[in-house]
Amino acid sequence: MIEQTVELATRDGATTTFIVHPEREGPHPIVLFFMDAPAIREELRDMARRIAAVGYYVMLPNLYYRRGVLELADLPALPEAEARARMFDLMSSITIPKIMADGDALLDFAGRDPAAGKGPVATLGYCMSGQYAINFAARHPDRVSAAASIYGVQLVTDQSDSPHLAAQKAKAELYFACAEHDTWAPREMVEALDQSVKANKVNAEVELYAGVHHGFAFPQRGAVYDKPAAERHWERLFALWRRRLG
Repeated sequence: MIEQTVELATRDGATTTFIVHPEREGPHPIVLFFMDAPAIREELRDMARRIAAVGYYVMLPNLYYRRGVLELADLPALPEAEARARMFDLMSSITIPKIMADGDALLDFAGRDPAAGKGPVATLGYCMSGQYAINFAARHPDRVSAAASIYGVQLVTDQSDSPHLAAQKAKAELYFACAEHDTWAPREMVEALDQSVKANKVNAEVELYAGVHHGFAFPQRGAVYDKPAAERHWERLFALWRRRLG
């Protein structure tokens, strides 16, 4: 495996981006992996490595670079409530348009790297970034052929760039993995999303993971981690990418 961490130029500065891909048999299809709210950490890098190990060029950008933050663990320790408030403040500092511009910069960089494939691209987002994965598929319908949101939030809103509307503009195959118990993505939202994609004949699957909670795919998430559900989500992702990326 080949790993590098680069300062990748964007419209608003530069984002520290972890890139990993196999050493041999390239170039490899690109997977843009958008982080969840707790930011870049070794757990996410390990997930990127798992994806790369089966034949992909994975890009994991820091989305909080505009605030000068890379890993929350590097920030001064705070009581739990204050630390959570700080994280939500960071979340609110980014928007769909900002991350779309970042995604453009990622593709531009990959376009100059011989190790990165020049064909179909996949996007993947967890938690706050499910919306970014879907919207980027709509932004680049002729390039993004697979997009996955794993317990994504704010997938059905009253905004013009709501992911449930963006889904209708995408040509990608879309996959939404949703937790049965999720304060941030309640059952009503999941049902509204499912009804929307079906009514508009979107090439999408909305799968409800019974009995699990938000965060179930992350091994370091304590009691909410659910290994069978986590492995199922990997099965779904790898099958999706085989179909759509080759």
